[in-house]
Amino acid sequence: MSALSERLIPEGNFRRAGAGTFGLLFLLESLVRSFNSGVLSIQAYDLLGSSRAVSILGTCVSFTVLMITLCMPFLFGSVRRRWAYTIGGLMLIGGSIALASFTLTGQVAGVVLRNSGASIMNVTLQLYIMDHIRKAELTRSEPLRLAISTFAWVAGPVSGVWLYTHYGAFAPQLAAMSVGVLVLCVFWYLRLHENTTMPSGTLAPFNPLANAARFVAQPRLRLAWAIAFGRSCFWGTFFTYGPLLMIEGGMSKFSGGLIISISQFFLLSAFGFGALSDRIGVRGVITLCFAVISVSTIVAGMFGVHAPVIAAALLLLAALFASGIDSVGGIPYLRAVRPSERQRMTAVYRTFIDFSELIPGFIFAIALSYFDVSIVFVILGVCVAGLAVLVWRYLPKSM
Repeated sequence: MSALSERLIPEGNFRRAGAGTFGLLFLLESLVRSFNSGVLSIQAYDLLGSSRAVSILGTCVSFTVLMITLCMPFLFGSVRRRWAYTIGGLMLIGGSIALASFTLTGQVAGVVLRNSGASIMNVTLQLYIMDHIRKAELTRSEPLRLAISTFAWVAGPVSGVWLYTHYGAFAPQLAAMSVGVLVLCVFWYLRLHENTTMPSGTLAPFNPLANAARFVAQPRLRLAWAIAFGRSCFWGTFFTYGPLLMIEGGMSKFSGGLIISISQFFLLSAFGFGALSDRIGVRGVITLCFAVISVSTIVAGMFGVHAPVIAAALLLLAALFASGIDSVGGIPYLRAVRPSERQRMTAVYRTFIDFSELIPGFIFAIALSYFDVSIVFVILGVCVAGLAVLVWRYLPKSM
């Protein structure tokens, strides 16, 4: 979008929202997703009967969500952010309705709606943050926003699995739908100021391929995307295959939801990692975290289904350091993206989530044809080691 096409609010009339405001919205939106985060892979496993089938289904769904994400600037060409955010919230609610049907069709539709809705809400919230929070404040505001969401990710997964195992597929989705209505009510009550509309204009400047090409042409954006991709690969693998490892290791379904909830206690470490980044830099923190994640997941995969308790403990150690990347890993992008390109580039940047489900899912589906579910963590750890080297070598100290 050109500078002439942005309808800016004069600085004197622009009331900035604080980190607490965005933390509240992120908390509620996270709570919606957390109620079914632990349920998704378990319900898919119950419907399909194998980890490999779950991986194939996840790959197909991720490809669909990726296409929706890339087309967001076109789909919302003349829609103001508040309405785009609202549409995303309604899609989350619709996804829960579909998942409650406990059918394969409902599973596919539900995950597509859930993930697409989360993508839309994430992109619009990122745009609001970049308008309201100054760059110098990001090392404090981003860890705060993450830490506030701790309650959602601690309580939601284990509660969702408990509701699923005791009252069936509809129960956790009812909880998610209720919070989904609440987040939209809070969002409209806050009435956040908007510096611009969502992308608008002719189709050509917002062609998804042109946006992707422009993104790829900027080295710092590529590196920021790789960092987010690696972090998301860990969490996607942990949330999907962690519970399956527990089940195939002879543990209960509840234990699968429990390890997810325990891992989310570590979001409280966001403040510590934020403070550490002020001392040793964002580059040092991200490199350290990727290195620990790599070693922990490889060893966890070696213990695997034969020693699920030990494997779970190692995965939780990796989750602690993944929380460190959660706290500061988005800062390279927020500092690197140009203000005039925020809207187009954020839609492309957000694809790290979809690619982190699509690419590993495809690789894991092949590996699971020959090995048990433990292998996915060995593969993940080896790949993450490469990211640690990449970040240390190419991320500027000034980031």
